[in-house]
Amino acid sequence: MSTSDSTSDLYLGFDLSTQQLKAIVITSTLTPIAQEAVNFDTDLPHYAVSKGVHVNDADHSVYAPVAMWVEAVDLLLSRFKSSGLDFSRIKGISGAGQQHGSVYWSKDASKTLASLDPKKTLLEQFEGVFSHKWSPNWQDHSTEAECDHFEEKIGGPVKLAEISGSDAHHRFTGPQILKLRKQHPEIYDATDRISLVSSFLASVFLGKIAPIDISDVCGMNLWDISKADWSDVLLEATAGAEGKEELRRKLGRVEPDGGANLGAISSYFVSRYGFPSDTVITPFTGDNPATILALPLRPLDVIISLGTSTTVLMSTPHYIPSPDYHMFAHPTTSGLYMFMLCYKNGALAREMVRNALNGDSSADWAKFDKAITSTPPLCRKSESDPTKLGIYFPLPEIVPNAPKGTYKFSYDTASKTLTPTTWPLEQDARAIVEGQALSMRLRSAPLLQQGPSTIAQPHRVYLVGGGSKNTAISQVLGDVLGAADGVYELDVGGNACALGGAYKALWAVERESKEQSFDDLISKRWEEEGRVKKRGEGYVEGLWEQYGGVIGGFEEAERRICKGEAKGESS
Repeated sequence: MSTSDSTSDLYLGFDLSTQQLKAIVITSTLTPIAQEAVNFDTDLPHYAVSKGVHVNDADHSVYAPVAMWVEAVDLLLSRFKSSGLDFSRIKGISGAGQQHGSVYWSKDASKTLASLDPKKTLLEQFEGVFSHKWSPNWQDHSTEAECDHFEEKIGGPVKLAEISGSDAHHRFTGPQILKLRKQHPEIYDATDRISLVSSFLASVFLGKIAPIDISDVCGMNLWDISKADWSDVLLEATAGAEGKEELRRKLGRVEPDGGANLGAISSYFVSRYGFPSDTVITPFTGDNPATILALPLRPLDVIISLGTSTTVLMSTPHYIPSPDYHMFAHPTTSGLYMFMLCYKNGALAREMVRNALNGDSSADWAKFDKAITSTPPLCRKSESDPTKLGIYFPLPEIVPNAPKGTYKFSYDTASKTLTPTTWPLEQDARAIVEGQALSMRLRSAPLLQQGPSTIAQPHRVYLVGGGSKNTAISQVLGDVLGAADGVYELDVGGNACALGGAYKALWAVERESKEQSFDDLISKRWEEEGRVKKRGEGYVEGLWEQYGGVIGGFEEAERRICKGEAKGESS
């Protein structure tokens, strides 16, 4: 840490994820100086969770004990204290929470939050604070009937996406609240306020119920994004005509300014840990919105996370909703939106092909990489050959809503003829990565198209996650997507969500005025060196257009799969 950093103001960012509560401390120059984490399985074993949750296979519900999160806050801060963190230098706090989860406060909650005793732990004082001791997790898929109800009430998935930014999803908060109200009306009636996981954590630090964040609220199927208000018809779908105004009250207001000063930190943390009494609490957002804040992401830049699932995130000035993806209000910038694709079969599908090439489940990618580089684009040796398109779903997919299976087609670009086919195992490596990239390109094109005379290309593509270090995978993604300014590997450490929260807190406190944007402030202090490594040129003239010529065939292949008109090989 430099001399200047040793006296710098500090900012604290949290990430309440499924398996851990993590936090990072940064200086005003964006330098991380301390990190801590609490692992729920190993550090809090008395809750008996597995990977942070309980699972009920009988009804497909997945949920976490809220008390576990409360206990984790004190444990994490005590670790910072033991390591010598000077809490008195912290000027602002923000963070992220796993999206879609909900927390149900009792009528005693506000009084308890406002009168915490610093001589006791939070957990000791939170008895009776929650009307429901569980929080539904984003992996929950027990709300099929409720999702059907939402679609029927609003007039179908397209209309629902137009209003809320997404089709109905099992994990989304609106269907989850409806399920609770139907199955446990006594709990719903005893609930005074409802928070998201992000605003729950903000409430603990604020000492009162915090408003929901403008971006995280878009993961509920309850918010009208265009009108920037709760949707009357979706509130009614959840609570009935007679209960929609009461639900509106339970949900409270939504904070439109991502950098708002919600108030000073609770006196509990001032007395117990030594935070300054004027430490600013700013809105906590969802984990995905926080991820795009971990670097100064410009409009038309794309982040692709090549983890267990494959996630595509982009900031865009265009609100073009579709049931095929998610749209959120941007967490810091009015007039911008966040586009998100989330594929269940991401690394899982790539690893399936890798294992088949290896003949075992070893994690060696050498044969996979060699198979990619030795196979021409679209598995076509000459322009007269038909292209080959592969779609690989080891599990049922959500983008698109399709059954599991491996589907292989040849596509003649001249006649636009799509035909089921087979090919040697070695060609699967290129076909799997091309198929995933073509799906990204197909769905992101409307957001990237800036006018009738422009082409739908991202500016930069940033790759994160385990697959980002694979040169062959990076090259194919760059070729298909055609990033105008190249493909880059992004390394912001393992705490991207917490880091985005810390940046958000810094911006909220140090912005020159409400007119200074997050990107303007952060980009002036953010240094690419050591964080960004160029992996490819992106756009290659002729090749990008070649991939564009098969988009129609790929879209038709997906349509057949979703309609049950294509027979897949067993995965």
